Amino acid sequence: MSTKKSTLQIATKDNRSRNKPQLWFLLTIMILIISVSGSLADWLPLPDTGQTKCYDTNNLVIPCPESGTPLSGQDAQYKGVTPEYLDNGNKTITDQLSGLVWIKSSKNLQYTWQDAISYCNELVFANQTDWRLPGKFELESIIDYGKFLPANNQIFDCEESFYWSSTIHTGNPEYAWSVFCNDGADHWVHKSNKYYVRCVRTGQ
Repeated sequence: MSTKKSTLQIATKDNRSRNKPQLWFLLTIMILIISVSGSLADWLPLPDTGQTKCYDTNNLVIPCPESGTPLSGQDAQYKGVTPEYLDNGNKTITDQLSGLVWIKSSKNLQYTWQDAISYCNELVFANQTDWRLPGKFELESIIDYGKFLPANNQIFDCEESFYWSSTIHTGNPEYAWSVFCNDGADHWVHKSNKYYVRCVRTGQ
């Protein structure tokens, strides 16, 4: 009887041990869902990307396919809310959909990733001190993907180079995400490189 009890205790302990990774995995997923949901809530309604053309598998422009046909459901076939920007007259721009306040110009501001973080965090501009380096999604939100050279909304200036985001590359923390202003494409680049900076703050 005692042998069976000991065996049962060991088996129960083993099952608990095997369940621990599963519980941690589920908790991690729940945290990610909650955090993503919280960030998306501040972005509703999402701005339109500006993409107006449809493409085939050879990247050639085609008439947008009808619903239910091959290649249908492209970005250009979904219309979001038109972005709205307000020039505050103090060299800052307010995105009236997200509430983000951007510094309009980025001229002569090239830093490594860590220096870009520090620059924005320590910046005092337009009587505000809560500036920060934007996340990848935030930086892409001012891109107009229907334009090229430059691709960002024309209310902002655009240097022909990369702009840093605060988002670190998950697979390699020595790299961080950036957005190329000419075409709006995102790239992960080494943090030691020097690229342009456009600081942002959360408006009131």
